Amino acid sequence: MSEILGERDSEISRSTRNVEVVDLSLQLSENLPCDWSLHQPFQHKVWNWFATRDEQVGPIYNRSGVPYATSWMAIDEHTGTHFDAPSHFVPPPGSGVPGSAPAGEISAEKVEISQLMGSASVLDLSFLTDQDGEAGVSPFIRPEHITAWEDSHGTLNPESVVLFRTGWDRFFQPKPQGSAYLYDVIVTGKSPGWPAPDVPTMELLIERGVRCVGTDAPSMGAAHDGVPVHVRGLSEGMLYVECLTGLEKLSPKGDWFCFLPLKVEGGTGAPGRAVALRQLDR
Repeated sequence: MSEILGERDSEISRSTRNVEVVDLSLQLSENLPCDWSLHQPFQHKVWNWFATRDEQVGPIYNRSGVPYATSWMAIDEHTGTHFDAPSHFVPPPGSGVPGSAPAGEISAEKVEISQLMGSASVLDLSFLTDQDGEAGVSPFIRPEHITAWEDSHGTLNPESVVLFRTGWDRFFQPKPQGSAYLYDVIVTGKSPGWPAPDVPTMELLIERGVRCVGTDAPSMGAAHDGVPVHVRGLSEGMLYVECLTGLEKLSPKGDWFCFLPLKVEGGTGAPGRAVALRQLDR
């Protein structure tokens, strides 16, 4: 038995020796634009600290009488790097709401976790972000962008996790500069929107059998109308991972992607940690 375990350990060691773990997750902070503007703002406050003392922003307390530290959070399900479950935009059967479908019963705790991992296909669409555009309006990622990538890297398939690299994560900065990430697009309407797929693009991915799609933008949907693309993909049982970062560190094809969300009962989605395993010797 020890010989078998030794051989297995050696195989694992060889397989991970030339692999880099790449963190693709945004940091959560009250000073960062990590929540959806006009929704529940992210809050992270001290509940118990080692000792009661006055701070510049107010006192912190040792409420328990025990010297340890813990904090509480108030958080929207769609905060930071997170995923959308089908129930986010699809009403459940029997709800009496137009558009209800079986996928509407798939909430966060019911998704197959394996659907959120697989071989990453990274499409560099950052040129769309660099274009001058209409304030509050997203430039579309279109089917021809998908087929152009396929011409170079092969046809997408059910094993592919499609990741849209728009470069929008460069706007994720501390406030007030960070207002360019989301607030200036959907609230004040001062800035052009992030690149987002149109419905025909999502239909092409459905045709290819793709089950998980990610983006480094705040939403898979367009800033000016995010509903249609959400409904089209999620109603088919697709899962969307939004607010990724660092996709420029990945190869166009072949790195392994994984997103592990919180298991929230009845959740329409959940934040989590996204990583990729990148082969260094490829």
